[in-house]
Amino acid sequence: MGQGSPLPLSTTKVRELFGTDGIRGVAGESPLDPQTTWAVGAALGSWISSAHLDPEVIIGVDTRESGSWIAESVAGGLLSKGVRARYAGIVTTPGVAYLARTGPFAAGVMISASHNPYRDNGIKVLDHSGFKLPDAQEHAIEQNIFAVLDQLAEHALTATPAPLVTDETLDKQYIEYLAATFTDNDRPLSLAGLHLVVDAGNGAASYLAPDLFERFGAQVERIGCSPDGRNINLNCGSLHLEALRERVLASKADLGVAFDGDADRALFVSGSGRMVDGDAVMLITGTALHERGLLTEADSKPAVVTTVMSNLGLEVALRERGIEMIRTQVGDKYVLEEMVRRGAKLGGEQSGHIIFRDFATTGDGMLTALRVFEVMSRSGKTLEQLAAGLEVYPQRLVNVRVRERKPLDQMPPVLEATEKAEAFFGDKGRVLVRYSGTESLCRVMVEGREHEAVESWAQTIASAIRQEIGE
Repeated sequence: MGQGSPLPLSTTKVRELFGTDGIRGVAGESPLDPQTTWAVGAALGSWISSAHLDPEVIIGVDTRESGSWIAESVAGGLLSKGVRARYAGIVTTPGVAYLARTGPFAAGVMISASHNPYRDNGIKVLDHSGFKLPDAQEHAIEQNIFAVLDQLAEHALTATPAPLVTDETLDKQYIEYLAATFTDNDRPLSLAGLHLVVDAGNGAASYLAPDLFERFGAQVERIGCSPDGRNINLNCGSLHLEALRERVLASKADLGVAFDGDADRALFVSGSGRMVDGDAVMLITGTALHERGLLTEADSKPAVVTTVMSNLGLEVALRERGIEMIRTQVGDKYVLEEMVRRGAKLGGEQSGHIIFRDFATTGDGMLTALRVFEVMSRSGKTLEQLAAGLEVYPQRLVNVRVRERKPLDQMPPVLEATEKAEAFFGDKGRVLVRYSGTESLCRVMVEGREHEAVESWAQTIASAIRQEIGE
């Protein structure tokens, strides 16, 4: 009924706090108030202490002004269960994932709301493997959070935060790891002669990314690299490529790269101003890996794993190269789960979350940029030339803010509009209607060969949703 092919869910249990990418909300308000964030730490601590002796957790934050107090609140909850916290300070989500799986840590916690405005924040939990928790585990922790909150209320207990001091060595360990991946036959590759514009969205990569690329000889111009606690993602970064495109064209740079607030995604702008999204990146890097026999494990068919949001053009282009495209529900954790099942080494989302399983367990914007630069270096081609292989089908995404999440098949006008659109496009297009996992939005995506028809049907379905449940 317009929600794509049926997709397996990790669990059928309904989660109240955890969305598709951890817990999110307005900082200071439930569920990101001091009591609940402390309870998150306590619930996580109970889970960890039951399986680990002398356990320790790595905590990182992005540049939001609320990050430090939320981190200290979570650390206080952890400490109440005998679990110590090591603080990385400002670091990326993939940086926390790397440290969690390579260091003496039972788990990792990232305080970030990714691409959301500064008033929002979030808590992402990763286990020792560096993987985001499966839905079933999140559900179990969630029930424990509610139990902790009940105990606090019943006994009038105070949720006491734990002071944290930044360990300056932790983000350096992560950067050294990234640098070590940018090699050819164990010799460092070079970015000498590359004129690059970096837009870090005033987020976690603001200092890390430019320094990393300059280390290999790139000429780097910085925009969106001056965080003040409130300007994260503000008209900059991967959700706002206009400023990056303008600077690339004005500076006659070779390309630009933009990150989101926690730098787990990256999008690009070519020297001519062309937007290069996650689909194009997967085609570029997937083709290169396939040619080198590195796309999948030895006994697996060549495949790239992506979500229902990826463009039909990517599916066509990969098929022409002998590569299967496998779709999952939206969320990079689901992409990773399918990658592991299929033995695939590459997967990701159109939004720029790209997972290179030989190197990381999460989407990683800086790692993605290095892999793109590597293909450019090996091929001698520009980003413009590499991206030319993707013919993008017109796609329209309309976000409708909703007051409730009523089942879509229980709204006849929405169901009717969706089914008519599907009948119109047949196998020459796609219609996807779904609720956001992180915001009070219903997302309508329509894709086809003709732009006018795509726009018309997207607005028709969105209008039906607004009339039924719009704010």
